[in-house]
Amino acid sequence: MTTTLYKNFNLFDGTEDKVTDNAWFLVNDETGRLEKVGTGESREEADKTVDLNNQYVMPGLVDAHTHIMMNAFTNKLYYLTETELTLQALENLREGLKAGLTLVRDCGAAFNVDVKLQKYRKDHPFDGPEIVPSGRPMSMTGGHGDFVEGENGETTWGYLVDSPDEMRHAVRCAFKAGAKNVKLMATGGVMSATDQVDDTELSLKELQMAVKEAHSKHMTVCAHAEGDRGIHNAVVAGVDSVEHGCYVRDEDIELMKEKGTYLTPTLIAGYTIPKYGEGKLPQYMLDKANAFLDDFFEHVGKAIKAGVKLSFGTDSGTPFNPFKDAPVELSLMVKAGATNFQALQAAGMGSATLLRTEKDYGSLQEGKFADFLVLKNNPLEDVAAVQQEDKQVYQHGERKF
Repeated sequence: MTTTLYKNFNLFDGTEDKVTDNAWFLVNDETGRLEKVGTGESREEADKTVDLNNQYVMPGLVDAHTHIMMNAFTNKLYYLTETELTLQALENLREGLKAGLTLVRDCGAAFNVDVKLQKYRKDHPFDGPEIVPSGRPMSMTGGHGDFVEGENGETTWGYLVDSPDEMRHAVRCAFKAGAKNVKLMATGGVMSATDQVDDTELSLKELQMAVKEAHSKHMTVCAHAEGDRGIHNAVVAGVDSVEHGCYVRDEDIELMKEKGTYLTPTLIAGYTIPKYGEGKLPQYMLDKANAFLDDFFEHVGKAIKAGVKLSFGTDSGTPFNPFKDAPVELSLMVKAGATNFQALQAAGMGSATLLRTEKDYGSLQEGKFADFLVLKNNPLEDVAAVQQEDKQVYQHGERKF
């Protein structure tokens, strides 16, 4: 066994609203895990020592909502082939790791590309965060996941389900393929031409069936839910997290607190479309995004201040929302009403706990993977510090950037 001692840094370990001066930790180079963590002068013997020169160290970001198959600038949604999706995913994953993402959940990939990449990476390594895959999302016919895919239109982005029985079958297909999460399209969305964001799509019974079937197989469940009725149905059905939550009502904020439902706001996905999309995106996307952006921040802010469990997600891959900009979501969460610590904790233990990976990720504690970022400035004073372009990124104890 070989070890590396990292010393002389200021540590935000992800568990408390404080930075510890003059910290050190010892990493097992073979397992990529933290052997010991301490402060002051270390007496640990190590094969190698790295002096981090009094910089700031924090856990790698855990992004609970990404789309590794999407190109944020071409914004092509239809007739994508599995080959181009796979190539795009590899580019996005490398870019995401450089930005500081060390674990991501993909929230819907055509052809189950996310499942396959995570499955094959042991024998065919590539640079990128570890993936909690969802595979193809669950959508009603004509809903937010009904995009035609394949060179000749031979498939759709999502499983198309129009009854509880069809939902049961689709979840079992996802389970068989290797998905670890089920993504439900509970409402319409900005990027689909046939619906509005407040359209209720999957029925309550369909959502309940998905939750029952997925939870019986140790899978998590997240719901794309923007309109208030769809959000309500998703929370009642028992999903683990509401994604976006643009029009979450006060009574559903209380219900989410009662049931322990997480909120993954993805504020950056709403923010970038009106900011960068004029003249470049279809008018229906611009109209939808412009109509709800202020409400989006207001409702998410209410949920944050009320104490809803918070996870970090960026929706990276959506229009003008590249993986390299993922840390901007932290600043937008603070703008909506989160403290710096709340935003950073959402991107660590919040998302890691939601994804049931908290034993390995989310904080820098003994026994966990040595996934960490090295920054020039203190992120607890200003989360924009994480946007540093030349930050050091370590994954399982190995420096990647």
